Amino acid sequence: MKKPTQRIKVFIDTSVLIAGVASVTGASAVVLDLCEAESIQMVISRQVLVEADRNFSSKLPNLVLQFRQFIRTLVPVMVEDPPTAAVEKAAKFIDRKDATILAAAIEAKVDYLITLDKRHFLNPKVQHNAPIEVCTPADFLRTFERLWLQD
Repeated sequence: MKKPTQRIKVFIDTSVLIAGVASVTGASAVVLDLCEAESIQMVISRQVLVEADRNFSSKLPNLVLQFRQFIRTLVPVMVEDPPTAAVEKAAKFIDRKDATILAAAIEAKVDYLITLDKRHFLNPKVQHNAPIEVCTPADFLRTFERLWLQD
């Protein structure tokens, strides 16, 4: 299998950002490490950034500065909120509150949307209808290993 010639673009959901910063072990942390190492290209939306910061502030206040420093250092590709038409299209097969995240990932033309939200994102309806691969950090790492680490 031939290695891709350009970096894989991944849209990181809020859940992965929180899990990856909160714990140095685990698949979410490894995905964030790959982003830091520039092995993959991290894409987030303003909504994800605001949501993550709000969650850190309210639930993990001791990690707020670490999270903000991570984002400043990494400088992920930041995408604007998706157009209404894209959100409406995504809302046909995902809960409305998550449609903006999915639509942002689709509009950004990423290769993968990585999330820990099994209930809303990792269900058959989304898996079948989304034009991008939606997966957990662990599933992504298995794919990444196959694509990049084989000779």
